[in-house]
Amino acid sequence: MILSPLPVGTARLYRLCLHLAVGASIWGYNIGILASILVHPGWRSAMRDPDPSARGTITAVYYLGTLLAYLFVSHPLADWLGRRYAALYGTLALAFGAVVMASSQSLTVMAAGRFCCGLGVGVVSTTVPLYQRYHSEISPAQERGKFVTINHVGFIAGLASGLWVGYGMSFWTEPSGIAWGWRISILIQLLPAAIFAAGLPFCPDTPRWLVEKGHTERARRVLIWLRQDAVPPDAITQELHAITLDVDSHPRFKRSSLSLSLSLFREPPLRARLWRAFLLQFLAQMCGAAVMKYYLPSLLRALGLDTQLALMAGAIEMTIKIGMTIIEMWIIDRIGRRACLVGGSLIMGVAMLINGALPIAYPKNVNKGADVVCIIFIFVYAMGYSLGLGPAAWVYSSEIFPTSVRARGLNFAASGGSIGSILVSKIWPLGLAHWGSGIYFFFMVVNFACAPIVWLFYPETKGRALEDMDEIFGGVAPRTAMLNNEELNGDAQDSESELQSPVLGRSQEHYEQARLLS
Repeated sequence: MILSPLPVGTARLYRLCLHLAVGASIWGYNIGILASILVHPGWRSAMRDPDPSARGTITAVYYLGTLLAYLFVSHPLADWLGRRYAALYGTLALAFGAVVMASSQSLTVMAAGRFCCGLGVGVVSTTVPLYQRYHSEISPAQERGKFVTINHVGFIAGLASGLWVGYGMSFWTEPSGIAWGWRISILIQLLPAAIFAAGLPFCPDTPRWLVEKGHTERARRVLIWLRQDAVPPDAITQELHAITLDVDSHPRFKRSSLSLSLSLFREPPLRARLWRAFLLQFLAQMCGAAVMKYYLPSLLRALGLDTQLALMAGAIEMTIKIGMTIIEMWIIDRIGRRACLVGGSLIMGVAMLINGALPIAYPKNVNKGADVVCIIFIFVYAMGYSLGLGPAAWVYSSEIFPTSVRARGLNFAASGGSIGSILVSKIWPLGLAHWGSGIYFFFMVVNFACAPIVWLFYPETKGRALEDMDEIFGGVAPRTAMLNNEELNGDAQDSESELQSPVLGRSQEHYEQARLLS
């Protein structure tokens, strides 16, 4: 069987998404390498053997940086410099933070470097952005989930790389290795950061952003470049027309930045999207993901593995997650977002139940078989996360906001993930010290609660164009508006009297629908 070549535009889209995934890998590596150095003897010696609370603070301060970037830095910087160059400055901030971490001799300096890395990641991940706006805006509706998930593959690849580097450094046992191994591990991330930064000026702006800025002809050229040989010319024209109608119906420049931000909370159609995206990002971290990212080698050591074996097992687990996330790329646009989220949450809940119950039944590693089962279910948890909340939460959040408030909405939503990560990074080490494996039951409850919450309150968005999201969350989509254009123009006065929402400009019927959803 001979595989037909990809259309020219689709091949370009893949290359573009793969380059942006390099940026996601920097984020992942920054997390993965911390998981490795937390158990590195050289780091523990340099930091004077920090207690669980101090280690939790080192973890949490990173997410404090991302939270502040999401809320106060990312969007103004993107408006001032544009998406690509804001991401470039975010990458520089991340690189500077890595240098500070690598040169630190105290927990205070280490925390300052972590905070700086968090600021950089917060800017990068909501400007070009690696998980959100950019991929959702350049991808066709039928395959949007797949292209957005490519970034999660990059993120997991970075996590795995961090753990593999940590595993490799564990063999450098000479005094020089003890002193320098963890520092060199941190600095390695400067290489992908340089590659990512060098490629950013060559990435095109998104068609929706160009239309929003009044560059409709440039937007047409970008669409042709991305869709060449993949769709007929008429489809490109229709897509551009739908984008233009969507932008025109969400008048960004007629309202102040503060007014647009407040509209996310005041307008029922927008509020219906905001709380869903925020809660989903919050649950994606409260499910225990931050624990597995930062404390995985420590968890495996508690199950009887030595440090080197724990690092290797953690790296293998993260490598398996790459494969699971690639599978997610192909199923999320087939079975839908809700099925992935619900199924993944149930799998993770069962894994947390097993890891909480067996150590209580067989304490102090008295039963090696029970320890092996726990290790297996840590891998099962990783599978559930990679097939569910890991990528799907970002896919869902990236596609539900209208163009005029998408960046703001995503920044607010992403702050939910930062808040969840801060809470978990403090809860876990203290909970483990006080309750032992019983802390797993807390995360079990969160995961089992996710399933009905998603099923009851999250509408399916599979296969829907970004311009059609108003039909789901309230309002008439531009696609529908095109069909009714003559009728609407025939009675402008009546149409104007129907407009109730200054942001969405939709009919009373759909406004009431959104009010009920919110």
